[in-house]
Amino acid sequence: MRSVRIGVDTGGTFTDVVAVDEETGEILTTKTPSTPADPADGFLAGIDKLGRLDVGSIVHGTTVATNRLLEDRIGDLGFITTEGFEFILEIARQSVPDGYGNSYFWVKPPRIVPVHLVKTVGGRLDHRGNEVRPFNEEQAVEVARWFRAKGITAIGVCFLHSYANPTHEHRMREVLWREHPEAVISLSSDVLREYREYERSVTTLVDAAVKPVMRGYIASLSHRLGRPFSVMKSNGGILSAREVVNQPITTVLSGPAAGALGAALIASTAGHKSVITLDGGGTSTDVAVVADGEPSVTTEGSVGRYPCKIPMIDIVTVGAGGGSVAWISPEGTLKVGPRSAGADPGPLCYGRGGTEVTVTDAHVFLGRIPPHLLGGEIPLDADAARTGIQGLADKLGLTPERTATGILEISAFNQSNAIRQLTVQRGLDVRDFPLVTFGGSGPLLACRLIDILGLPSVLVPRDPGNVSAFGLLTVDVKNDYVRTYVTRDLSPGTAAEIFHDLEHQAGETLQREGFDDPVYQRSADLRYYGQAYEVRVPAPAGEIDEEWRAEVVARFHDAHEKLYGYAYRDDPRHAVEWVNLRVSGIGPINRPVIRRLDKPGAGATSVRPVHFDETRDTPIHQRAALGPGATVRGPAVIEEYGSTIPIHPGFIAKVDEYGNVEIARD
Repeated sequence: MRSVRIGVDTGGTFTDVVAVDEETGEILTTKTPSTPADPADGFLAGIDKLGRLDVGSIVHGTTVATNRLLEDRIGDLGFITTEGFEFILEIARQSVPDGYGNSYFWVKPPRIVPVHLVKTVGGRLDHRGNEVRPFNEEQAVEVARWFRAKGITAIGVCFLHSYANPTHEHRMREVLWREHPEAVISLSSDVLREYREYERSVTTLVDAAVKPVMRGYIASLSHRLGRPFSVMKSNGGILSAREVVNQPITTVLSGPAAGALGAALIASTAGHKSVITLDGGGTSTDVAVVADGEPSVTTEGSVGRYPCKIPMIDIVTVGAGGGSVAWISPEGTLKVGPRSAGADPGPLCYGRGGTEVTVTDAHVFLGRIPPHLLGGEIPLDADAARTGIQGLADKLGLTPERTATGILEISAFNQSNAIRQLTVQRGLDVRDFPLVTFGGSGPLLACRLIDILGLPSVLVPRDPGNVSAFGLLTVDVKNDYVRTYVTRDLSPGTAAEIFHDLEHQAGETLQREGFDDPVYQRSADLRYYGQAYEVRVPAPAGEIDEEWRAEVVARFHDAHEKLYGYAYRDDPRHAVEWVNLRVSGIGPINRPVIRRLDKPGAGATSVRPVHFDETRDTPIHQRAALGPGATVRGPAVIEEYGSTIPIHPGFIAKVDEYGNVEIARD
């Protein structure tokens, strides 16, 4: 029996599974419908579909934490902060979201914790961690008992300047353990030891909010699986399930992060080092930028409306998936998303009780996807899709074809706007980047995105519906640690002491994961004195001395000039300020090798009516039958087990030596 490593990515609509043979490198893939009521059911069903295998290890990408936040399903949550700072969440930041001209037209959304569930405790530290006022134990006991009486068990603790000295937060945790044993606690000094109290507070509260459901899910899955497994993190690394339950916030966007990493490896192997990745699923579309083979990383990310300053792959998510619902606004205009029909009940064509038209129904009506999914496992009800589209068309006063095409056009523009956020708005020319599109619904709008954005080409990998699951098998074990130390004169001795402490923390965790010889990556956040935000640059390994310090500062000047077009290298009036020192602890793994496609497989070409600019009989190609060098001119449709690629008139698709389909203007 062959030994395999398995990656399982649980999405909103489908659970994707990839197994890699550790000896031969052979890749097996399958998909199964997700089970939102209990994601573990879909997880185990997907593994069972692979058959009897000797499983060496399992890596899981989960949306349990992400969906909890995106859907605002946050139960009663308590917040404990420093006396006098009970309105941190209300004050927040002055910035107004895009799309609002000014604050007069923007109403702040409800806080993650309402005011009546915020309690304060006396005690104060300064920004260096020195105690100004002692911790008030009596108040702490009173607060703990108050939350116990109210039945609030998920509690976040964030005291002022606890990034510099966590002592007061540790004492608060001890009080909660003693007075309120049922409480699930998140400390800001554990979650994010970095300054800016608003972002640290919200990040800590998000961790506390998802901790109960993640602990329950991981425990249930571990019990049913009967073996240990690892979980994908937002930073592009993995960690064992037993460790990740202590900081579940690190798993938000874990599936999209795996997709970006898997797509980066596939594109790099095919000769494209810098690309845009687009992961189109049933519920949402996730977009990332890959530069020189590595997805960009940020600590300014968010999930839904909640800022999360943990390191994560820089991903923009929009509610534009196959299950996105088409609806009519009060003004009478057609809208698509962000609400999704999900896996249950799903689109109308699923025949599971869905009542609203979705993007998938529009594709079915136009003939662009086959009358079944997953090679026949999921038959589609084309009549139900047609009836729904007709009803929506009658309300809009349009033909059914115009209505269905309009739904897809709006979805394409929603996706293109996400791509612009990561490129045009950050000074990148989208026309310089090929697009790697994957996920079950990702390739469906490839030709329209080329037209809308002026993309040079679109690359669709083999088994595009399973790229995120494949990405889970390409990543190292990774943990991130940060320490805020704001100064314009960082001495090498102080820097060495902080980095040594951070590397020691990383090493302890990696040793528990079985890595005796970990790799450490240093970085630092710097800014010009007087600026509000920092630029992160890599810091050299090795001895920390004056030469090391000068090298980091030089890298900061270069990075600042690349980002903003100017730098103050030789201007003593603009001092450089150090803000955060960071360490990533990495346990390297053996990555699977992407093999060349030797020859085409079996599969006959057929014909069916498909509507692009008009309805006509259109060639339907089976992707397995397309070998290296094969060319398909539009109009045409390329079908496979987990996805479909419509080739519009005026476009051409070519198969490269690795089996990727590259689409461009003909």
